[in-house]
This record gives sequence, structure tokens and C-alpha cells, in this order.
Amino acid sequence: MTDSKPLTGRGVFIIFASAFGVIIAVNLALAYNAVRTFPGLEVKNSYVASQEFDIRRLAQESLAWTVQANAEDGLVMLDIRDAEGKPVQVAHLDAIVGRATHVKDDLTPAFAFDGRSYVARATLGAGNWNVRMKAVAVDGTEFSQRVILHIKE
Repeated sequence: MTDSKPLTGRGVFIIFASAFGVIIAVNLALAYNAVRTFPGLEVKNSYVASQEFDIRRLAQESLAWTVQANAEDGLVMLDIRDAEGKPVQVAHLDAIVGRATHVKDDLTPAFAFDGRSYVARATLGAGNWNVRMKAVAVDGTEFSQRVILHIKE
């Protein structure tokens, strides 16, 4: 027979405190990382943005553009097509290519229109990327969209 110590109130408290200590430590670590990697505000004033949202949405939808992103051989291609499937050349294009979860790997490639697509040099690692683009049509209509880009290994 083995002689074992009886489980006392002090032992139960130590087990209880240790379990909750681990839970609290993990929650604090996750909260710290969530705040540290948060990219920030999307708009300066959400009330003003909400008042203009439907007007901007309807104008953007009237363009009837479709956008696709691809990447291969060190190039990122942004394909903007109109309702008839023809390539669209915009008056101005700003695009940020980055991971969906943090801004550490964000790039701002210099996209140039090649007659079919907007092309830029950028070497991207495997995984999910977002292209957050803002374009201005020739008629002045603003177009913004987040295009998902998945790169296989």
C-alpha cells in the first residue's frame, strides 16, 4: 500500500487557481495579439460614411465591373472587366496587396495597364491574400472592392 496525502482545501484551491491562471493567461495573450495586429479604422466618421453608402454603392453597381486577381511568376494581375467582358482601363488605381489577418506583409505594387489587365511585380508567399483596391472610372465614379487572392504552394 502506498501512503498518499489526503486532498485538502489548500490542494483544491491550488488546482482551481492554476486552472484559472492558465485560462486567464491564454485570454490575455490572444487579446494582446488581436489588438497588436488590428489594421485600424476603415473610415474616419462612420455616421457620415453610412449616409453616403447607398449612393456610392448604386454608382459602383452601375459600372457593372467584375474584378479578379491572379498571381504567377512574380507578377500580380488585376483583371477588371465591364458588363460585356471587355477590359476596363481606369482613370486612377490604388491597390494594397496584403494578408487578411494583419498588415505586416502589406505591399503597394505599381500596377500598370497592359491592354488586358493591370500588372505589377510582387512575389507573394503561399496562402490567402487580399487586394484592397480603389479605382476611379473615366467618368469619375469611385469603385472599391476587396478581391481575394489564393496562392497555392
